[in-house]
Amino acid sequence: MTTHSATSRSGTGSTAETLVPTTPPKARARDWAGLGVLALALLLIAVDATVLDLAVPAITADLEPTTPELLWIIDVYSFVLAGLLVTMGTLGDRIGRRRLLLIGAAGFAAASALAAFAVNPEMLIAARVLQGVAGATLMPATLGLIRSMFADARQRTLAISVWGAMAASGAAFGPLLGGWMLEHFWWGSVFLVNLPVMALLLVLAPILVPESKDPNPGRFDLLSAGLSMLALIPIVYAVKEFAAHGPSLNLLIAAMIGVASGVMFIRRQRGLKTPLIDLDLFRIPAFRAAVFTNLLSVFALAGMLFFGSQYLQLVLNRSPLEAGLLLIPGTIGSMLGALAAAWLVRWWRQATVLAGSLIAVAIGAGLYWLLPTDPSGSVTPFIVGFLLIGLGEGVALTVSSDMIVSTAPEARAGNAAAISETAMEMGIALGVAVLGSAVMAAFRHGLDLSTVPSDKADAARESLGGAVETARELPGSAGTALLDSAHSAFVSGIHLAATSTAVILVVTAAIAYRAATKSRTAQPAA
Repeated sequence: MTTHSATSRSGTGSTAETLVPTTPPKARARDWAGLGVLALALLLIAVDATVLDLAVPAITADLEPTTPELLWIIDVYSFVLAGLLVTMGTLGDRIGRRRLLLIGAAGFAAASALAAFAVNPEMLIAARVLQGVAGATLMPATLGLIRSMFADARQRTLAISVWGAMAASGAAFGPLLGGWMLEHFWWGSVFLVNLPVMALLLVLAPILVPESKDPNPGRFDLLSAGLSMLALIPIVYAVKEFAAHGPSLNLLIAAMIGVASGVMFIRRQRGLKTPLIDLDLFRIPAFRAAVFTNLLSVFALAGMLFFGSQYLQLVLNRSPLEAGLLLIPGTIGSMLGALAAAWLVRWWRQATVLAGSLIAVAIGAGLYWLLPTDPSGSVTPFIVGFLLIGLGEGVALTVSSDMIVSTAPEARAGNAAAISETAMEMGIALGVAVLGSAVMAAFRHGLDLSTVPSDKADAARESLGGAVETARELPGSAGTALLDSAHSAFVSGIHLAATSTAVILVVTAAIAYRAATKSRTAQPAA
């Protein structure tokens, strides 16, 4: 609640100043329509992060990329996106968040057209880089604009709930849209679907979305922008490659470059009058706890999704379509959780809702202890567990994002939103890398290769898929023994990852509850 000053005169003629509470202005119909425009942009960004997965075979057949080129086609978008979020969020605070949104929309449309009609792998990689640059302008701009459009706390929470639901539904809708497009058109169509949506955004945003920016932005520090990219991109690259291929000297060097650049970046921010990231925001307990919660809630979802899809297909022998359908309840749960967050915080404190959502994710992870290793076993524990993870993640992501942008000054809304988005990207990368590595370490340790010829042992040890393929090549009982061992070892790895995740989330819930409660009680009464 805001206040304004009023004066009153006493009988002696002196003037006393009192504080009269004022109610923040309510959002108008135009603002809610503007939210719909922003939600469209976010939906498209979320869809684009997953829609390409199903197009990989068609792209491979048409453009014939090498394995490294194919990996760059898939991953370079997220690398560039993660590296530029902080820079673009701060840039939006300076030049105007709506202006940056429109620039990003035009750039994203142009890059999508370039990708759709790529004639070689190099052209497609370049287009994906440009999509990452444009996407980095759109994501923090949408959340920063919501902060300025919705001054009323309750309405802002509802608006951020819609924002979170769009992110969740986009991730779920991407593979379905991609599958339908590929059934009827060529692979480039998955990119062309972006054009009409971006055209609509370019027409409606100037009408429905008000401009907002920092009135005193100060000087933009190019060196800080470069250091932020040099910190984030190598670290995201290192953790993703570590999850896919294991440790190597090159990855260690990349990680060291990222960490060293991060240290230099932080030191530079402390010495600047107008830093790229306001490190003082992290002095606010609620802000700090919300960023950490943001990262870990996505960490759990990404990790469970990574090895969950393998479990469904390679342990329970479900087809890719069946596996995709079994994952839908969890992704829908994430969307419903995001929408429910606005209702939950009306009845309970943010601290209680945030901690409760993390406990729900922890319980969902704990249910993975019930996963069967027999292909004929029930899939119910997986569905219920992933549903709880999705519901809890949806609530946690929405409440933590709301806390991040609400505790930051409005002038730094884009900067705060960029921090929130960066935490999400890091959570996705770390979830796949850390939990995926834990599963594979337990898998390799528990795998019984006594029935496997030495020339096939390395292939069986490489992954669950490799073990399943090797088992099919072995005769009779030898193949059955390897398959049973692979299933058991992989599920043991899931138990390890699920237990670790549950413990981390319970501890985080306690920390987040304490920090959010402390921040609330520390605020002066209006």
